[in-house]
Amino acid sequence: MNTQFKKGVLELIVLAIVEEKDRYGYELVEAVSKIIDVNEGTIYPILKRLTNEGFFETYFEESKEGPMRKYYHITALGHNHCNELKEEWLQFSKSVNTYIKRRKEK
Repeated sequence: MNTQFKKGVLELIVLAIVEEKDRYGYELVEAVSKIIDVNEGTIYPILKRLTNEGFFETYFEESKEGPMRKYYHITALGHNHCNELKEEWLQFSKSVNTYIKRRKEK
């Protein structure tokens, strides 16, 4: 997939996944990777920025497999931002798809 396409949609995907349920970093990387191919180094800066902007809160929990895990929880501000991004994405993708279909028909 085109790198610029990925960059444009990663924030929305991360927010939407955490909106489903709280996730720890590596679990989130795995969930995003099922949608688009990314590596850890791409996701962690997004998590840090979204936390700094107040869209996520973090907390730690014990892990049965090793050290404590840092979980990300979406805030009310994060829910609002996610909903705005979803609407923007739906409008944007609809416009692009409409254009492509029209061009295809010519």
